[in-house]
Amino acid sequence: MLEMTREEFEELVAEALDRIPPELTRLMDNVAVFVEDEPDPADPELLGLYEGTPLTDRGEWYAGVLPDRITIYRGPTLRMCETRADAVAETEVTVVHEIAHHFGIDDERLHALGYG
Repeated sequence: MLEMTREEFEELVAEALDRIPPELTRLMDNVAVFVEDEPDPADPELLGLYEGTPLTDRGEWYAGVLPDRITIYRGPTLRMCETRADAVAETEVTVVHEIAHHFGIDDERLHALGYG
């Protein structure tokens, strides 16, 4: 297990977000990204979670709603990583995976693309 402060891990998430191409980040709408230490105990190995309405499912009714929420979990990520390089790579995959859900891409397609 890799040791890393919450602040250091938040910086990894911020760096992963910075590596998302600007043409994609401009398309993101009404979404916020958070870092939490641990997921729900029912799913202790969950690395990230997207909660909201994907862009592909939004219609005329979509107005005045709270932002979609992407949460990246520090604990499970660091437990599976041995080095900082591992944590950088895993965090980047998780961030891309959850943002892809915002764009309406499902887990099956993400696994096929190597972001599973």
